[in-house]
Amino acid sequence: MKLLLTPEVNADELNLPAEVARKLKGKRVTIVEVREGFLLKPVEDPIREARGILKGKGFNVEKYLQSKQLEKDLET
Repeated sequence: MKLLLTPEVNADELNLPAEVARKLKGKRVTIVEVREGFLLKPVEDPIREARGILKGKGFNVEKYLQSKQLEKDLET
């Protein structure tokens, strides 16, 4: 795989078929040259993808700080 000089573009800036454009709307993509042609690969943002993963799990900052304090107390 060979990354092109323009590593990221907004999918909205490309002239794509309607179905593909709908799926990529608002996303950034990289254009990668492969043996078969070119690959549009969405750029992943791990922080954005992880947002809300603990929602409804009963985990919050206070419980996290308490668990860290407990770990620290056990170390000493």
